[in-house]
Amino acid sequence: MPALALRLGLAAGSLLLAASAYAGTATSNGAGTGVTVYAAGDIARCPYPDPAYSRAADTARTVAAGLAADPEAVVLTLGDHTYPYGRAGEFTDCYDPTWGAFKNRTWPSPGNHEYYTPKAAPYFAYFGERAGRGYYSLALGSWHIVSLDSNLAPAEHAAQLEWLRADLAAHPARCTLAFWHHPLYSSGGHGSIPKMRDAWRLLQEAGAELVLSGHDHDYERFAPQDADGRLDRAHGMRQFVVGTGGAYPTPFLLTVDNSEMRDSGRTGVLRLRLLDGRYEWEFLESDRLTTLGLPEPDRGSDACH
Repeated sequence: MPALALRLGLAAGSLLLAASAYAGTATSNGAGTGVTVYAAGDIARCPYPDPAYSRAADTARTVAAGLAADPEAVVLTLGDHTYPYGRAGEFTDCYDPTWGAFKNRTWPSPGNHEYYTPKAAPYFAYFGERAGRGYYSLALGSWHIVSLDSNLAPAEHAAQLEWLRADLAAHPARCTLAFWHHPLYSSGGHGSIPKMRDAWRLLQEAGAELVLSGHDHDYERFAPQDADGRLDRAHGMRQFVVGTGGAYPTPFLLTVDNSEMRDSGRTGVLRLRLLDGRYEWEFLESDRLTTLGLPEPDRGSDACH
């Protein structure tokens, strides 16, 4: 084992977490056949008399079924794991009985509700080494994956950007995916949040493909675009907002430019197949929230730059 590496066991296989001067880099098998990722944010709302009756339990069952069928699949969480305050008891009572079932296959990012408890201490305690310092990177198959913290104060955010610049330079890849909580673009109630514009620009300059976010409790897919909201199908990044992990749904407001698909009538998760030089996506419905006619859940595919 390398001097700066810590091996973490998984349910069927292992990941190598390499502690760098920044946060950490992990690797997983699947470079030839691709890796399946299940992703969502805005998950478990407390209190419930019985977590089994929560929407988080519905989405957890959807994810668990996929993980059982594919021992190499992993989970990316997009913040706001618990409501309302990200307290230790919320992780124990609401998140752990649902999405905690696959904690050892989960790579997290923090949301604003985690920070309603000072320094998001219960979040970092719950996820331990996998939370890094709030940001970290890993390899899934041939893809480079970056988790960022969209809640940081200016000085801490500047340090995160310096880390990101160095991380992208050290891990060039044809296909890169980043995830954090607050979406740069959103047609939902919170709207577009500019905090991560500089991170978007760094990622796009490095040739990244995908950004996953939560925060708005809906599902939205955007066309590839740049950090200033201009359509760029040749070099832009495609963003998914997946705030559908179990929290109460919220409606769309003003449709933002380059929004290609919007769905606030379902609870569910995004399934991604990260393949060599391309990716496929499909929204997996766990619970339909309205009886109104809805289009089929979103799905599609694209190639990396």
